[in-house]
Amino acid sequence: MDGRKTTNMSEKKIKNVFIQGAITPAYIAESIAHHSVKKNIGAHSIFLGQIRSDIIDTKEVQAIEYTTYNDMANAVFHTIREDAFAKYELTCMHIYHSLGLVKAGEISLFVFTSSIHRKDAIDACEEIVERIKKEAPVWGKEIFEDESYVWKENRFE
Repeated sequence: MDGRKTTNMSEKKIKNVFIQGAITPAYIAESIAHHSVKKNIGAHSIFLGQIRSDIIDTKEVQAIEYTTYNDMANAVFHTIREDAFAKYELTCMHIYHSLGLVKAGEISLFVFTSSIHRKDAIDACEEIVERIKKEAPVWGKEIFEDESYVWKENRFE
């Protein structure tokens, strides 16, 4: 052994990224405010996923109800998180995703990356969001005004 510390990803504690219901503006603001004491950060990048009131087959989406298998999903989020830390020079990262009912206009995904320089924060944030959409086992039921629903299909745009 050469004395370097090696950390196996499975040794790191898997964090719970899920919040019941919408992610509130106050929660987002508080998360941002906590970083003002970290003087080694030069840039933050933030993604907020908001529920749209899409029209599907003449019906308007009123809300999305999110479900998941927590352990499986948190493991996927953990892998995405650790991959981003390995690829980019990040000082901090937070990922929060809603479970349960989130109404149109409310926030259901909050990704917050921080780094010394903006490029790493921006690039990491974008990659994390794309990977969440493609890999995370989180399902959304789009609920219409008449209480009927369809299962949401992720659009990669």
